[in-house]
Amino acid sequence: MHAASPLYEPLNSLKTVAPGLWIVDGPIVRMVALGGSAPFPTRMTVARLADGGLWCHSPIEPDTALFAAIDALGPVRHLVSPNKLHYAYIAAWKQRYPDAVAWASPGVRERAADQKIKVAFDADLGDVSEPVWAGDLDQLHFRGSRAIEEIVFLHRASATLILADLIENFEPAKLGTAMRWIARLGGVLDPDGKTPLDMRFTFRDRARARICLQQIMVWQPRRIILAHGRCYLENAEAELRRAFRWLG
Repeated sequence: MHAASPLYEPLNSLKTVAPGLWIVDGPIVRMVALGGSAPFPTRMTVARLADGGLWCHSPIEPDTALFAAIDALGPVRHLVSPNKLHYAYIAAWKQRYPDAVAWASPGVRERAADQKIKVAFDADLGDVSEPVWAGDLDQLHFRGSRAIEEIVFLHRASATLILADLIENFEPAKLGTAMRWIARLGGVLDPDGKTPLDMRFTFRDRARARICLQQIMVWQPRRIILAHGRCYLENAEAELRRAFRWLG
């Protein structure tokens, strides 16, 4: 019997979510979890902006086929680190697309330095949509954690919310026994995916986080793209209320 695989094949291939919006599922990365390391599937999001340029959220480990597919869509203009855990491959994308702007999330420069990963950022993500994509994407700095803060986005034309680690949703059938227990303990097992338990513990200012969640709800998203695990392609508002019930 083959071991379960958390991969979402085909890998490094553009998959259409909505007009002008794609996801690309990537290979496994290993993340520290409960004193060890655990395999995580990865996913990036690509949006075509009104000027024809491409906006790449949480770029995954690239290969030549993915670069060719991206080139066929249009020029890469933006490489986005949504939080300080999602940045490792931006340098590889920047090498391929030197004119693209690499956008830094809160704390990512310090994290990269600690991990001895060489990556140069050109600009910092702010509290509201950057002028270069304000017509296409809404943007919010999700605050309240003392350890990690995430910049979240809404692809306005399709009402698609784009998250990195604020919700993780691992499917049991795709996990081995050990990882299934880790996901269960972390509270990130499908269909009840949510913010990982260790991250929840860092939210000392839950009132501020609730305000951020309320702002997201005002966007009225219809679907949610996640960086890890099964996305929520319908009933997004209900899924958000369920996933963030821990905020009280």
